[in-house]
Amino acid sequence: MAVRLNVRFNVRQNIRLLVNLFQVALLLMLLVAVALVAAIVTMHFAIHGAEVEVPPLKGMTVADALSETAGLGLNLDVDNRYYSGQVAPGHILTQSPAAGTIVRRAWTVRVSESLGPQKVDVPSTVGQTARVAAMEMQRAGLEVGAQAVLPYDGAPGGTVLAQDPPAHAQDIEKPAVSLLVAAPNDEPPDGWVMPDFTGWTIDSVEAALAKVGVKAAPPDFVNVGVAPVGNGSAGPQMPVKPDSVVAQEPVAGMRVDQSVTVRLAVAK
Repeated sequence: MAVRLNVRFNVRQNIRLLVNLFQVALLLMLLVAVALVAAIVTMHFAIHGAEVEVPPLKGMTVADALSETAGLGLNLDVDNRYYSGQVAPGHILTQSPAAGTIVRRAWTVRVSESLGPQKVDVPSTVGQTARVAAMEMQRAGLEVGAQAVLPYDGAPGGTVLAQDPPAHAQDIEKPAVSLLVAAPNDEPPDGWVMPDFTGWTIDSVEAALAKVGVKAAPPDFVNVGVAPVGNGSAGPQMPVKPDSVVAQEPVAGMRVDQSVTVRLAVAK
């Protein structure tokens, strides 16, 4: 009888022990689950709490846009200025990323500023030195844009051979004029380095090539799609103007001479 009682007592003790172990294991599992949920929630708020929605800036003044973006923890960079007959001077013309885009705080929003309608007359700088041409541009409120150098024995080194936009051009987009300048001609060249004519008007390119005796084939007029607004860190792109060069052959940097015929793709 005593043996049976002892066996029953041991069985009950073992059952209690198993129940206690199960309860402890269940409690540990519950604590781990709570910790995982807390970690996921913390991570969610850490990630999404650092994200903001890019506000619509188009039409705002630059000062208002700076205040708006600073309040959201974003940076603002005015990386271009364009003439516009639709947007008042000093107001935002385009932005990238677009309004509504979700970005992290401290992201840089790039915008272009309107200069209002074009009110300056593009001076003629062909035949002047590059230094004098730059001074003429500054007096007119313009900037010297890209400057390409081309060997040319028909003019002293540093002389402007062509410009784009040409003199007195209307409806230009940017307050910058690109120049093609004669390189120092200590030795008669037997060839030239092909400049990058992308964005130049076809008339300006043909005039520049004619000055060094390089032939241009009849231009190939092509349809050009609308430029994308841009996203991420990429800046906005303005539409391609009709009669401007979009591609060339030979490409910029290639050696050319008077036996080469240059082929140009031009926007309709």
